[in-house]
Formats: sequence, C-alpha cells, structure tokens
Amino acid sequence: MEKEKLKETVNYFLKRDILLSKDFLDSLTEDFNIESLNEKISNNTKSNLFLVLTEDSVSIINKENNADINWMDFDKARVLFEKGENKNPYFKFIEFLRGEEIRDSSKFPINVVFSYKEESKKRNIQDFVAYFNARYKALEKILRNRPELQNLTSIGRLKNKRDKENISIIGMVQNKKTTSKGGLMLTLEDPTGLIKVYVNNNKPELFNPARDIVMDEVVGVVGVSGDKIVFANNILWPDIPLTKEFKKSPDEGYAVFLSDIHVGSDHFLPDEFNQFLEWINGNVGSDEQKEIAKNVKYLFIAGDLVDGLGIYPGQEDELIIKDIKEQYTESAKLLKKIPPHIQIIISPGNHDAMRIAEPQPELYKDFAEKIWDLPNVTLVSNPSIINIDASEDFPGFDILIYHGYSFDHFVANVDSIRNSGGYDRADLIMQFLLQRRHLAPTHTSTLYIPDVKQDHLVIEKIPDIFLTGHIHKCAIKNFRNITLVCGSCWQSKTPFQEKVGHNPEPARVPVLNLQTRDFKLLKFGK
Repeated sequence: MEKEKLKETVNYFLKRDILLSKDFLDSLTEDFNIESLNEKISNNTKSNLFLVLTEDSVSIINKENNADINWMDFDKARVLFEKGENKNPYFKFIEFLRGEEIRDSSKFPINVVFSYKEESKKRNIQDFVAYFNARYKALEKILRNRPELQNLTSIGRLKNKRDKENISIIGMVQNKKTTSKGGLMLTLEDPTGLIKVYVNNNKPELFNPARDIVMDEVVGVVGVSGDKIVFANNILWPDIPLTKEFKKSPDEGYAVFLSDIHVGSDHFLPDEFNQFLEWINGNVGSDEQKEIAKNVKYLFIAGDLVDGLGIYPGQEDELIIKDIKEQYTESAKLLKKIPPHIQIIISPGNHDAMRIAEPQPELYKDFAEKIWDLPNVTLVSNPSIINIDASEDFPGFDILIYHGYSFDHFVANVDSIRNSGGYDRADLIMQFLLQRRHLAPTHTSTLYIPDVKQDHLVIEKIPDIFLTGHIHKCAIKNFRNITLVCGSCWQSKTPFQEKVGHNPEPARVPVLNLQTRDFKLLKFGK
C-alpha cells in the first residue's frame, strides 16, 4: 500500500476510535475502499470504547455473515484469548464464522517435563571435569541395571585380579585404535583409573558393533582379566530396555511434526508452506486428509524456525529478510494462520538467533517477541522433554525434542551409518544415540555448556517419541517402542548443500495418530 493511502487510512479510522494494527494494514489490498470497510465495521460497533483491529479481523470482515458479529465483544474475546485468561469466547466466534465446531486448546494438556534454564556463571577447566563426571555417573547408573554385568568392579581394582578371571567393568572411552592384526584396542577410564580392552576381530558378533564405538561414550565390558588388559567377551551399551511400553492414547487426535522452516532464506518455500497452512485449516486435501486436519491437537517445530544471520560465510547473499527480528516477525505471521486451538511447541536450532552451544535455551524474547506473543505457542529449550495428551486414565506421551546438531559428526565418523546411507538415514543416527543414551556422546560432536551438576544431553528419561531435524530429510521408524521422527524442511537445496552433495527432501509432514500410533506422511508442493 502506498504511504499516503496508508496514512489516510490510519487517520480516518483513528478519528472514529478504531486503531488498526500493522498486521491488519499489511493484509489490506491496494483496491480496498475506506468507506466500504468503515460501513462493515460500524454496523456492529455501537460502543464508544476504543476498538483495535488486527489481522484476525480481516477474515471476519470478508465473511458474508459478518453482520451478525459484535465487534466489541469479538475484540474483548481476542484480548482474553491472548492473555490466556479465557479462550472459550474467542473459540465460539471462530467456530461461528467457520460454520463448524473447533476444539478448545485448554483441553489438550501440555506439561513441560524438562526445558533448560541457563545459569549464568563464569566457566573454568574444572567445570568440564565435573561435567564429564556427572555424565559418567548418570550412564553408569543405567548400565548397572544390565543383568549381564556380573562381578562388576572398578578399573582401579583390576590389578588385584588373577589372570583369566571373569570380570565386568564400566568405563568412558578415552581412546580407540586398530591393532596390526585388525582387532580393536580400547582405552577405558573410570574415576579410579585406566585400562586397555582388546576386542578380537575373530568374533564378528562382538567386533562389528564394537567398530561403531565412538570417543567419550560410556560402555560396559564383560571379559577376562590379563596383565594390565581386559579381553572382551561382550560389550554393553546403556540402550533402551526391551520392556518399554508402547503407549496409545484413548482419545482421537493427531500430532504434526515440522523442523527447519528457514524463514528469511531466499530458498524458503512459501508456496509449499502456505499449502500446508491451507491443509491444516481444512481447506485442501481429500476428505480423509481434511478430517485429520480437523483433529490435529499438537504441532511441533524442532528448530531452525528462521534462517538466521552470520551462520556461514556469504549467507547474507542468500537472504531475502536480512533483519533477524523481521525474520521472526514473518514467522509469527505464518504461525498465526494455524488454527488457534492447535498447541504449537517450538524448540530452537543452530540457525536460530542464539548461541549454538547446547543445551540451547528457549528462543530469546529480544529477537522473537512476536513468537512469544502467540497465545497457543509453548517455547522450550533444545533439547527438551514435553508430555502431551495426559488425562486421569492416561499418563500421556513423553516427547524428546533435539534439533540434531551432533548428527553431522556421527554421519562422518560411524561406519555403519555412513555406509548405510549417511544423511539419508536419520533413523539410524537417532537409534545410535538412543543406544548410547546420549545426544552427543563425543566431545567434538557439538558445542556444549558444561554444567557441573548434570549433563543435560544424557537421555535419562526414556521418551515415547523422539523428534529431531537438522539434516533436511524426513524419517519415521519404530525402535523398541519409541517412535523416531525426523522432520523435513521448508527450504530448497542451497549452494552449500549442492557443494557437499546433500539432497534435501522438503515439504514433507509426518502426522501421528495418537490413538493408533500410525503415521501418515503428507507431501506438499509439486
């Protein structure tokens, strides 16, 4: 809209005690008529109170049945909804305008089980020592429950053992080498000392999984003692118990999983994302797909909501929005189009406007204020654990969210993952991390903040659903009754991805039926 017409419009309505918000003005087309717009509003505005019109109002103005809307009541309902005080009146208005029943999001419970709160303090070398000790103790506790670890002893006491005596130890991998005969020589460490562990390549059932051992992970070893060495007969990981319950909700409902939207990038796919928004509003798709959209309760976004700034050299040449606040403002405009009864849970990623070091706190309000203002959005850290859909008779689903910044390291350094497809096999990476019960077991796999009390990247609580993103490839798999979901992306192939041979698959949306635990994968765009 031209500047003069914009000013004329604002002043015209201001004299009539009607304030137009920026998003309302942005949504007006060039050919709109001021008098006609005023007539539509004035017909049902009998009060002298000040009225604020937002983007929500535009769709109402354009409805044929808008004459039955009391604008002042609608404005009050919207304010109560945004404050979270009473959402029902607002839902009733939207329900009336859509001509269909919508659900109250307050009936879709969300409990934030874990979201990292940063403790500001100066860090020193001793903090890293305490951090790794905390990690070791947490994973040792899990391994001690493994029945195979009989005759468990500390590494420091091995010197008192006889040769060829059956022993079990738990240690952190300090070193890993291939011997001249093709076997593996590990160096394990616990708080009492170091010991070498030999894995013979003549035992493929032991040797093959041992080849995937990475630095700094914690493992259990069953074997026989030798002279300053242990000969391994079995290697155990913390892993996921086979007895993990496969939960199903007693109520109908769906959860939708997104990641890596990258708003602000010139490779962002607005047409495909708007098609997704049309679907989730029930406007497009088959009858079955529309019925699914109508019953969506939760929408998760696992990081990289925006493309960010300064993430890699030359990024500024690939941005259509070069201001980080504007990137989040544009994101908020898109998310606002999602039906208000759907609970949106957002976790950050490495492209978001914050530190890369993990755990990452929730999105900074200084940059993402418009996201914070959305009434149906819950902001959490990376990683985080969210419980959804709980009731008196059902404990709900625990969902572990991790963006996946460590994935690049393990694709490059774990043979079984690299040889089985690498970036095309997000499910193998996720399974690998679950077996180690850690989201970034190797020191160099991600940047991190050393917490002296707890390593927040340890997977202590076993989730029902494990959600990740980052690699722009969608994957869905079940592993020991845990549903593994890697989100897709909403960005076409970038020059960097072209250079490294990475082929993203954008605009895929995994949709989970909470009652059956079945998935559907929706594809948008061409």
